[in-house]
Amino acid sequence: MSNSIVLRLFYLNHSVRTLTKPVANWNCYNHLRLYSNKSINKHLVPSYGFVDIKNKNKETYLEMINIFMNKDRDRRGQVEFIYAALKYMKDFGVEKDLEVYKKLIEVFPQEKMVPRNIFQAEFMHYPKHQQCAIDLLEQMEELGVMPDWSMQDQLVSVFGKRGYPVRRYWRMMYWMPRFKNASPWLLPQDLPNDTLELAKLAVSRMTSVDPTTDISVYQTSDIADSLEDTWIVSGQSKTQQLLIDWLPQEATLYVDGGYRLWLKDRAITYFTLSTEPFRQFEEQNYDDVSNLSSQLIPKQPDRTVHEEDNAVILGVACSGTSTPDSVLSWIRALSTACPRLQQLQILFRVSYSVRDQATPPPPAIKAPPKQITPS
Repeated sequence: MSNSIVLRLFYLNHSVRTLTKPVANWNCYNHLRLYSNKSINKHLVPSYGFVDIKNKNKETYLEMINIFMNKDRDRRGQVEFIYAALKYMKDFGVEKDLEVYKKLIEVFPQEKMVPRNIFQAEFMHYPKHQQCAIDLLEQMEELGVMPDWSMQDQLVSVFGKRGYPVRRYWRMMYWMPRFKNASPWLLPQDLPNDTLELAKLAVSRMTSVDPTTDISVYQTSDIADSLEDTWIVSGQSKTQQLLIDWLPQEATLYVDGGYRLWLKDRAITYFTLSTEPFRQFEEQNYDDVSNLSSQLIPKQPDRTVHEEDNAVILGVACSGTSTPDSVLSWIRALSTACPRLQQLQILFRVSYSVRDQATPPPPAIKAPPKQITPS
């Protein structure tokens, strides 16, 4: 056998081994997704006139989609147009509108990209278009927009039942209803734009652990020695007022904040009034049946929901400005309903940024009882 034949057999054997060698952690979808992301730069997508529109609302946004669908029968550049439409959704205020997303799916042609065999289905037939539809669904998921069943019919008519956007849709329909109802503190679908109403929602959500909590709204203009005009939303229950009355004379109260509470995509700053634990509680094993209570033995007082291991929460509040003066006005307003506050020392540990106050005060301010007494 000649040397040329031997070399040919060697290279042929080496090529067969290389082609049949399994590749670990290889997925055709991940490979094609990387390819599709490299082929389209979303930052360089043309605006298609979305920037030049003066009256930006839902009607003009849908009209732009209709113009693109009717100007060309083949709808050339449909992927770039959808990416541009997704990019400028917030400018038109339609980023959470399900009807608009369904209208964008209509831009894709019907039945043209449906895979005809298993190889086209698994190797992502029309990868750019499928990746564009997946990005549309991902934006819906990030913004909390849950699809409906008619969107499934749209995706199936465009990409078929084996298309990757349809699989992405099925995962969304499985998980999103579960996450949507996971929290027991339900919020309205559309949050109010008024900050005062958001503060009421935030305080009622934080104080819902005690059904006897009273939520009050104060105006600092009605409180003596106030330096600004704003509102204060306060939450305090009768149990918390009793805990203040039970505090020893040497106890110190702390005003801490501001902390952030997120209501969907809106943030509210709140402050807390607390003190150190002043009652001792023994750890009880409720599974031990030998430790049964008896009417002849004095029962240990039950711990309230406001008494935690490291602190006792005595009140929660939000203000319109989140400044130290508004927090001090909140303490003055609380002292009218609970005069015991006038006899206790209160230490302010309020933190703020330079954007809120040009000259921030020191991190800790000890307010004597006379300074918090309302006149």
